[in-house]
Amino acid sequence: MSPEPSGLYPTTRPAAVSEAVDRAGLDALLLTPGPDLRYVTGYDALPLERLTCLVVPASGEPFLMVPRLELPAAEHSPASRLGIEFVAWDETDDPFAEVANRLGPVARVGLADRMWAMQSLRFRAAMPGAEQVLAGSVLRELRMRKSPEEKAALAEAGAAIDAVHTLVPQLLKAGRTEREVGKDIAEAIVDAGHARVDFVIVGSGPNGASPHAELTDRVIRPGEPVVVDIGGVMPSGYCSDSTRTYCVGEPPADFTAYYEVLKRAQEAACAHVRPGVSCESVDAAAREVIAEAGYGEYFIHRTGHGIGLETHEEPYIVAGNTEEMRPGFAFSVEPGIYLPGRHGARIEDIVVCGETAGERMNVTTRDLVVVD
Repeated sequence: MSPEPSGLYPTTRPAAVSEAVDRAGLDALLLTPGPDLRYVTGYDALPLERLTCLVVPASGEPFLMVPRLELPAAEHSPASRLGIEFVAWDETDDPFAEVANRLGPVARVGLADRMWAMQSLRFRAAMPGAEQVLAGSVLRELRMRKSPEEKAALAEAGAAIDAVHTLVPQLLKAGRTEREVGKDIAEAIVDAGHARVDFVIVGSGPNGASPHAELTDRVIRPGEPVVVDIGGVMPSGYCSDSTRTYCVGEPPADFTAYYEVLKRAQEAACAHVRPGVSCESVDAAAREVIAEAGYGEYFIHRTGHGIGLETHEEPYIVAGNTEEMRPGFAFSVEPGIYLPGRHGARIEDIVVCGETAGERMNVTTRDLVVVD
């Protein structure tokens, strides 16, 4: 069962956002369809050329501008529980001007990070004296620290994608193409409880050396490692993301050697997670193991990314990010080793920082899974 929307999207959230807007020295936040709007209201609005926009002033009551034809959807969403005004606008209205009129003179406004350019430009024309900044600078502190309900949603997502990984050995067979296997995995992602598929990577042989390999018609051959990185979006809106590496038949000796290094590196990074350590130190914990074994040049990406209503969000687990871990931070730990033209491997779990240590949201084996 999905966590109750009232827990995931509490009625207190707009007030907390309003306080954050005030602390940031902004006059208002303007949130169009996307993860920021859903975070504040629970409303998974359609991204359309017609403006849907939650307006959260630093002082005063928030309101939701919504096209009249989308009003029923808004009224049946969790946003209806918030007690905010829904301002329906008609085809001949100018909703950008209406927002500006309702706000009055403003000096700085925050725009949703994923607002369409045409909408941000319309707001600039409607409020020509206002500086525009990204809403993410205001919402990041709230969104990074997951509530117990959000952690439960991520655990549910983790269990769903784990269920798919348990089926992968039945799908990976020599003679099948990556595309054929990927199609079956995509169906399994939905069958496991996701609302939709986010991505499917099936990187066989040399394609496994490309971290973001696309599905191809390449035939999987005996003795080849296969990197399977998969994720989806749950009905709650929260995302799953997990990578496991398989081998169809007996693995190459050089692959087995570095896979054991990778496994130690992933374990070291997960064990390092606790409040107070820096995000970059978690990256370093994995990277040092790989570098000491002589594979440092083959680990070509950051160790992880935050996850929640987006598959990739803050905090990023990468060198240069000195932000300290705090309880509620949720992120991937996914070191990889990639030998160009030969093969690659990655192990990925979602981890939530607790009061004293990290907790994995994925529990399937991290051993190399050899399939017939």
